[in-house]
Amino acid sequence: MNELNMTASALQTAPRDLPPTTLIICSRNRPQLLLETVESVLRGREVPAELVIIDQSDVTHAVLTALKSDRACEIRYRWSQTIGLSRARNIALTLASYEILVFTDDDVIVEPTWFGTIVRALVAAGPRSVITGQVQPGVPLSPDGFVPALKVDPEPAVYEGRPGKDVLFPLNMALYSTAIEEVGNFDERLGAGGPFPGAEDNDFGFRLLEAGYCIRYVPEAVIHHRAWRTAKDYLRLRWGYGLGRGGFYAKYFSWRDRYMLKRMIKDVRIHLVSFFYRLRRERRRAVGDAALVAGILFGAVRWSLTVHREEAMKKTPVIWDE
Repeated sequence: MNELNMTASALQTAPRDLPPTTLIICSRNRPQLLLETVESVLRGREVPAELVIIDQSDVTHAVLTALKSDRACEIRYRWSQTIGLSRARNIALTLASYEILVFTDDDVIVEPTWFGTIVRALVAAGPRSVITGQVQPGVPLSPDGFVPALKVDPEPAVYEGRPGKDVLFPLNMALYSTAIEEVGNFDERLGAGGPFPGAEDNDFGFRLLEAGYCIRYVPEAVIHHRAWRTAKDYLRLRWGYGLGRGGFYAKYFSWRDRYMLKRMIKDVRIHLVSFFYRLRRERRRAVGDAALVAGILFGAVRWSLTVHREEAMKKTPVIWDE
């Protein structure tokens, strides 16, 4: 029996009761989407023992500040005046009560079976594994609505070592807190609201794989990513993702280990080819490819000139003249 079949078998024979689990949702200025995400979680067949909500919105949420559930789920709403998705997730980690942690975002609708499925998959896989699941597109909320991140492959997969691509989706992720204790928190320089507004998921997944963790894709754990963004958001989003991705690549540049440099070159090449292919057929997406490539290159240079220089200065001893 192969590894994937062993996991499926373990899921089928898993005990009905779930271990106590903390579900983390972070949000900023999307009150209605956040409320609908929380409601979808509370409608699930099974619910977390604890729901931690970090809200970085300009004002507190009128409903969630006092929301109580008749399910066995403690809702812990925390309004924070900080900014940045990675920072919000790190704040949530300090509040989490349980060793099993599940993450999703504020713009999803979860399937009724999602929570039980992803937790059981993690328990079956063990503490050296991280579970990620299927991300399907939601119904567009406007005629030009689109979803920036999807994973709809129906086949399960196991990733170890250096698969050459990014395989973790923190908007649909479960892991043990010991994994974060080992590899560290989310990098607050990366991700929405940070100076490099993307790729915090790529960075976190890479660190897990480098530490010997196994990332398992479980397609039965399904969420629906809301298509609330519109055409006017497209180029800005592509630029931001590129900027974050470039910073992520540059973070691991090394003359001794050129793995990440090769990944960046491959990424840029793929999107340049896509740009020329789409130029006459899908002009908007072609321009999006160009924006992404420009963002990657600018982000890599910016990280190298700022972050790397700051880190080098911290390591350089100060010599005082007598």
